[in-house]
Amino acid sequence: MNKKRIAILGSTGSIGTQALEVISEQSERFEVEVLTAQNQWELLVKQAIQYNPNAVVIGNEAFYKGVKNVLDPHDIKVFAGAKAMCEVVEMHTVDMVLTAIVGSAGLLPTIHAVKAKKPIALANKETLVVAGELISALTLENKVPIIPVDSEHSAIFQCLTGEYDNAIEKLILTSSGGPFRGKKISELQKITKNEALKHPTWTMGQKITIDSATLMNKGLEVIEAKWLFDVDFDQIEVVVHPQSIIHSAVQFADGSIKAQLGLPDMKLPIQYAMAYPERLPTAYPRFDFTEMGQLTFEKPDMSTFRNLQLAYDSGRMGGNAPCILNASNEIAVQAFLQDKIGFLQMSDLIETCLKTIPFEKNIMLETLTETDKETRLFAEKAIKNLKL
Repeated sequence: MNKKRIAILGSTGSIGTQALEVISEQSERFEVEVLTAQNQWELLVKQAIQYNPNAVVIGNEAFYKGVKNVLDPHDIKVFAGAKAMCEVVEMHTVDMVLTAIVGSAGLLPTIHAVKAKKPIALANKETLVVAGELISALTLENKVPIIPVDSEHSAIFQCLTGEYDNAIEKLILTSSGGPFRGKKISELQKITKNEALKHPTWTMGQKITIDSATLMNKGLEVIEAKWLFDVDFDQIEVVVHPQSIIHSAVQFADGSIKAQLGLPDMKLPIQYAMAYPERLPTAYPRFDFTEMGQLTFEKPDMSTFRNLQLAYDSGRMGGNAPCILNASNEIAVQAFLQDKIGFLQMSDLIETCLKTIPFEKNIMLETLTETDKETRLFAEKAIKNLKL
């Protein structure tokens, strides 16, 4: 059996490192063809030496010489820069591209991979948030499958497998509720970044962890689900499920519901995406119904955690609104992690950007690029002036 050769975009992040663990555990089925990182060049070098890819790309060109010098004796091709990140996914030796770059930086490499007709294991939700309409059209044109890696979207994908043309009545996206579930606005006034980085269930990178605390992560997933599964926003319901055992569910036209369950472990959806349509055996811990006691569910508090409502609103607006939402959120999270703004001010900044940046209904890639740039500049200036 030929091994599937994987290009991992963002190999030094949380998803990327876990994907490499999956490849180690399933070494008879997968091998690493390409590794990329933006700044963590020392970890990238260690990964390259261990997994011996055909090529690596360091996004930040300042680190190129350091990577090149270390990897020269290992016969591994070394490239640098954003252009190389896009070109490397087009290599004929790549069988699948796992896009695990955080933020909108994953958009262009994904577009290049789709045009090169490479199957996509998608862990970069911002790609569909910012350019869902464009990506959907491209995947149809090039007949390229996108297999979601997010646990929630993977769950829905699994629930829909075998259902063919059966009508979807509702997608049910589950949310842990983050570390501040049940807290009121007054309690969130003085939340610190250290408190926000303590997720009760999942181990993730800093940006996604903060997004989870504000419920923006769930909002981005709502927009992503719209494009992945071709449904309306009124068909997507978010349900808070603190135990994170039901990863999401689908309700069909006859009223029946299919759900995908399991212990919270991102390696499962990563492996499922890479091996699809097969399910490969694992030694991972199994969920025991008798030990859990109970599973609970509640509605999200969208008046306190406004980011979820802002995501629904921008998704319904369409055009460049989700791009504004995403860009302003990335700047807001960065500012919060740098102690420049407070926890609640992140939502204030995003809302201000959505009201201020000109709305464009008909979008092209150039429109989105300009919107992203304009939003970031405005958001950074707003933070500096603290006029949110």
